[in-house]
Amino acid sequence: MRSILPEISLDISPDPSSLTPDTVGDWLREHRVEEVECVTPDFAGIGRGKVMPSLKFAAFTPTFLPTSLFFLTITGDYPGLDNFREYDTDADLWLRPDLATTRAVPWAQDRSVQVIHDVCDRDGELIGFAPRSVLHRVLGLYAEKGWQPIVAPEIEFYLTKPNTDPDYPLEPPVGRSGRPAQKAQAYSIAAVDEYDSVIEHIYDYAAALGLDIDTMIQEAGAAQLEVNLRHGDPLDLADQVFLFKRLIREAALRCDCYATFMAKPMEQQPGSAMHIHQSVVERATGRNVFSREDGEASDLFRHFIGGQQTYLKAGCCLMAPYVNSYRRLVPYMTAPINLDWGRDNRTTGLRVPISGPEARRVENRVVGADANPYLAIAATLAAGYLGMVKGIEPREEVRTDSYDRDRELPYGLLEAVEWLKTTPELQEVLGTSFSQLYMAVKTHEYEEFMRVISPWEREHLLLNV
Repeated sequence: MRSILPEISLDISPDPSSLTPDTVGDWLREHRVEEVECVTPDFAGIGRGKVMPSLKFAAFTPTFLPTSLFFLTITGDYPGLDNFREYDTDADLWLRPDLATTRAVPWAQDRSVQVIHDVCDRDGELIGFAPRSVLHRVLGLYAEKGWQPIVAPEIEFYLTKPNTDPDYPLEPPVGRSGRPAQKAQAYSIAAVDEYDSVIEHIYDYAAALGLDIDTMIQEAGAAQLEVNLRHGDPLDLADQVFLFKRLIREAALRCDCYATFMAKPMEQQPGSAMHIHQSVVERATGRNVFSREDGEASDLFRHFIGGQQTYLKAGCCLMAPYVNSYRRLVPYMTAPINLDWGRDNRTTGLRVPISGPEARRVENRVVGADANPYLAIAATLAAGYLGMVKGIEPREEVRTDSYDRDRELPYGLLEAVEWLKTTPELQEVLGTSFSQLYMAVKTHEYEEFMRVISPWEREHLLLNV
């Protein structure tokens, strides 16, 4: 596996706290930056935006995008918005730069930086349906209670051979040994070494962007890797996942392969998750509210779990957002089928890892790698918030194999959307306008999928029914 495209390594990511509207122009000139990518995530987590000369960006010339970009389905279509007449005019929305997110674009041919933007109206108020705004909203509710959530995502993905024809199944790439990757190689150092060129690119790009990788491991699938990020502020970590997905794809392309974050890209292989570790601290003191003074689990810890068990089924369409997502959520394939909780129990949807009182946390194992990180983190924190403010008690801890227990999670996308429709409490925390639009988009995507006839149907139904 070799690098096939030229690149310019740019170590020009600034200190996140160093840029202000008054200093950004000087910084761009000092580092001879030619272009600035103004990006923001849509519902799918795809970066939308514009590229402009750095001089124009430094002048803070207003940048706009049409409203309709945020309602695109994954196929590029638009859902029917008959119930959303306020968006009929497809008015412009203002992109407001978050200068703390300024980072290099090390794979670009010119000296470039990327800046993540919030989406606002003409008065500078956040637009409620933009994914970054949804997470802002949930974090604001925590702040009102004097709480600060802390998260740590783990991102799984597959490397595959290039695949330009969707009629053909994906295949693992050939590594440096000349052999295709094998499954059942979890935590194998030799398996990681097979793709050392891709991994070196990932590390180099992450360093150029100023992103910290905690660990990288070989997962259970053939050429399936996992990147673990350091814990921190949920908005910052969502930004990091957003950036990591792009840099990992770029690293793979430089090495003549693909990186995919599909939840279930290959038959007979495990799916790819984005597990999210969650805790909550007091904003004033930094104390973990999941632990009491004596080190034992607190009421808030139990109530956080209770909220997850009560509301995550309704939030599943944000954590498993596509028809393919539910192919991952099957028994005995490293993904959960319910919202049981247990200490150090990887068969449950909610796992409490072994840790001391200061690091007591809950791992959400339902989220797929295909999820928009802003929306997935918002959904899981929203469920925990509702549990904490409502005092919801969890079910009994499960100490056995949770796969032997009843399925609780939805079987498919449409069922998941229906659960959100009937859960107004979660809609309110996420934002009602966002929730209504998101459900319309997901319903339309499901209807698009149903128009496609699969090979399975032709094989088993063509001459047999």
